Amino acid sequence: MIPVTKTFFPPLQEYHAQLERIWKNEWLTNRGELVLELEKKLKSYLSINNILITNNGTIPIQIALKLLGNGGEIITTPFSYVATTAAIVWENCTPVFVDIHPEYLTIDETKIEAAITPRTTCILATHVFGNPCNIEAIESIALKHNLKVIYDAAHCFGVTYKGKSIFEYGDISTCSFHATKIFHTGEGGAIFCKDEALRHKIYYSHNFGHNGPLDFYGLGINAKISELQAAMGLAVLPHMPEIIEGRKQVVEAYDRLLNFDKIKKIKIRESAEWNYSYYPVLMQSEEALLDAQKALNELDIFPRRYFYPSLNTIPYTSKQAMPISENCASRILCLPLYINLSTDSIIKISSIVR
Repeated sequence: MIPVTKTFFPPLQEYHAQLERIWKNEWLTNRGELVLELEKKLKSYLSINNILITNNGTIPIQIALKLLGNGGEIITTPFSYVATTAAIVWENCTPVFVDIHPEYLTIDETKIEAAITPRTTCILATHVFGNPCNIEAIESIALKHNLKVIYDAAHCFGVTYKGKSIFEYGDISTCSFHATKIFHTGEGGAIFCKDEALRHKIYYSHNFGHNGPLDFYGLGINAKISELQAAMGLAVLPHMPEIIEGRKQVVEAYDRLLNFDKIKKIKIRESAEWNYSYYPVLMQSEEALLDAQKALNELDIFPRRYFYPSLNTIPYTSKQAMPISENCASRILCLPLYINLSTDSIIKISSIVR
């Protein structure tokens, strides 16, 4: 079987070596030695000054909305994983959708201002497939209207924009370290914030509001990552160069073998250094997509309709019409992409898609 992705498993002995440290320390959670070491190494790898790693990639969005959303309207994209919209609704805020750019597939910054009302508190934008939004335009709008900016950067590990980590932008940025991501801790995530006062609130919010063992700064939740998850991250991180290079080779092979007369790739934002996180193609129609998917499935190849459906159509949203997002969601297919996907497999997949 060829799935849409495969989790990277580090050599077992390298993971065991990290687990032995846990057994020696007899410390499983509450920011132990391995968690602190992983945060330090991630700062170095990503060239950033702040990071708080968490137990999954959704709870950082929830914390961001709890601190910045204030129960208001959140301008957001309909083209993202469901967690983006679900977190908004879960935190008792209201998603207000803005349609997407037909080439970049990120939120269309030219349509944001028309969606702003007196109840708007934040812009929550997704760097789709690791492709940066129009950061300058979004942050200019936010400054003009006194709004906060949260970036869902779940797919963005290692992405840079204008020479800086993508996590350096926005009031808060978040990432996923889920097993399907380029860098992973099995299950996990991270939250990034440059403002010291806000970073302090994020820190206590992720640990039940604790200020020491007996006092509390304020409301909090449990977003702490365990030493077991950190052990996986410490074992995976040294392999990032080969992971990125291996994925790049697959992407370049698809680029050579596919026929782009009838399908389209997404356009990567200028000044971005991409991480080869996904290989989405836009088919001519939903019928063409379903035909290709069926033919691939018959050969035990499983691409994914990612992202589908457009989030403005799910039951707990207001059903605002988003024609570009709905059209793209109906035609987009992510092809298998992972390190060591064989050349023969790439040729077979490309032939069927053609």
